[in-house]
Amino acid sequence: MLDPDLLAPDRLRPLRRAELHCLVELGCFEDERVELLYGMLVTTPPPSPPHGSAVDRLNRLFVLGLGDRALVRVQNPLALTDDSEPEPDLALVPYADYDQAHPERAFLIVEVADTSIRKDRGIKAPLYASAGVPEYWIVNLVDRVVEVQTAIVDGAYTSVMRYGRQDAIVLVEFPDVAIRVADFLS
Repeated sequence: MLDPDLLAPDRLRPLRRAELHCLVELGCFEDERVELLYGMLVTTPPPSPPHGSAVDRLNRLFVLGLGDRALVRVQNPLALTDDSEPEPDLALVPYADYDQAHPERAFLIVEVADTSIRKDRGIKAPLYASAGVPEYWIVNLVDRVVEVQTAIVDGAYTSVMRYGRQDAIVLVEFPDVAIRVADFLS
């Protein structure tokens, strides 16, 4: 690993979203799953069967519960900042045509975590909060709970609630929609 302190006075230069898009158009990363986080390309492993099942179940529940009030995007990019384009497992975004550009905001982002829990808590949570995403869920497959982060103050989530299989989660932006944890977390 490259230690940036050993480079001083030189510094690392982060990759920008526009540059990533140019590289993708040139055919780079064709056989890789990558996302841009704080200017760094991060490879992600393919989803495990429990991970995929949780994403599929949540997708169905969100689509049925929201209808045309929001678009449910599954493992697609979000253009949050100039140096970050994460690909969350699920994102509820304003219903619109995204043929020309990825959405820049979301009502809710969900990451399903088995091996990625540290990244989802320590890297993605601050990114999503600073981008103003009002609600962020981590579906923690290891502990069998859902960690719901809300209430952004100074670019950070200040409330973290844990929900088990017996609970239902009411969506912050759509308070008429409640998702039962038992319906997606087996």
